[in-house]
Amino acid sequence: MSDIRHSLLRRDALSAAKEVLYHLDIYFSSQLQSAPLPLVDKGPAELLEEFLFQVPKERGAPPKRLNSLQELQLLEIMCNYFQEQTKDSVRQIIFSSLFSPQGNKADDSRMALLGKLVSMAVAVCRVPVLECAAFWLQRTPAVYCVRLARALVDDYCNLVPGSIQTLKQIFSASPRFCCQFITSVTALYDLSSDDLIPPSDLLELIVSWIFEDPRLILITFLNTPIAANLPIGFLELTPLTGLIRWCVKAPLAYKRKKKASLSNGHPPSKIAKDSTSGEDRDCHQLYSKLHLSVLQVLMMLQGHLTEKNLYGRLGLVPFDHVVPLVEEINRLSDELNPLNASKEIELALDRLAQALQVAMASGALLCTRDDLRTVCSRLPHNNLLQLVISGPVQQPTHGALPPGFYPHIHTPPLGYPAHAAHPALPAHPALPAHPVQTFIPGMTFPYRPIR
Repeated sequence: MSDIRHSLLRRDALSAAKEVLYHLDIYFSSQLQSAPLPLVDKGPAELLEEFLFQVPKERGAPPKRLNSLQELQLLEIMCNYFQEQTKDSVRQIIFSSLFSPQGNKADDSRMALLGKLVSMAVAVCRVPVLECAAFWLQRTPAVYCVRLARALVDDYCNLVPGSIQTLKQIFSASPRFCCQFITSVTALYDLSSDDLIPPSDLLELIVSWIFEDPRLILITFLNTPIAANLPIGFLELTPLTGLIRWCVKAPLAYKRKKKASLSNGHPPSKIAKDSTSGEDRDCHQLYSKLHLSVLQVLMMLQGHLTEKNLYGRLGLVPFDHVVPLVEEINRLSDELNPLNASKEIELALDRLAQALQVAMASGALLCTRDDLRTVCSRLPHNNLLQLVISGPVQQPTHGALPPGFYPHIHTPPLGYPAHAAHPALPAHPALPAHPVQTFIPGMTFPYRPIR
């Protein structure tokens, strides 16, 4: 590698970067022939950091910087390389060696270049780059995935108005990337503060993707070999938990945001108030559509979990994530005056109850009713949630029930034990037929209106 480094030092920055990719391609292609998962040696890693991320090898040396035009040309070189490389395994290992965090000073440059590369791939629809980014999101700690998601949201939701349509079009090009992007976005925007409420354009984008095909959020789960114990600190297999959090917390989060805007001492003008209220109304409708899609996906899961032999072994909606969600709802409910936010609290608890019930029934949430009762005990009262945490009563085995008799579905009220069926009443004697009243046309009858 030292000979290669000396030859690269004589080149300009762009040709050196292109030459590094060429040598890496040869190196990993030969490595993959002998080992399915080759390790990145120290030599290639140092070449990448020095000639692609411009991190000087000598300590104390000033960092090199590319100007904007050179950076754009570098991104084009990388996009073209991944587009032209036909072997998926080589693409994946080189992408991983380029952008996997190493815990050193090159990581900031690495993440900045990754965000710009994926943003360019979205703009020009470079599917191989998007597929590599999807696998990267799946194998990288969540703190770095959130940084990539933030960079894309800044580029396509905040920087240029209307550019969200470009991001929307990759739905059919790379569904796997869309699934991982949704997972990372729900990890980023957890509605814990007003700044972490997803932008309306982003919300509309994600709802349109999922509503068009709810199975989108299961793509990673369905196409990945899975162990029952998932690694800690990485993105979840599906964005289900994050989407449930969005739907449940949205009514309370938007109410909190509205309350904060009214209490800052600057009441909005009528035009601004009407605009905000219309936008919030649209967002609430989007969350309703999203909630329906999430419930539909949860209902699909039992068959998929059984097929993968994971039913009862893998909780795609982890109970450890349900506990903080319930705590956040309880805190928001206390923060908002229940007298002024009763509708929002009721809607949030209704959605929570529906999600918990369907998730438990499908095997996505692995817990007992006692666990739910303990966790939800401090929440405000909600009829639907009470039914869910009470659960059905297991009926004893019995023979065929008489016609017209239905067993109790839920626990009978306290103090009113179940009674045995009453004996059948004797049949009544037939009543005499009444004479038929003949209708006489034109005959008047007294009419007095009720006052």
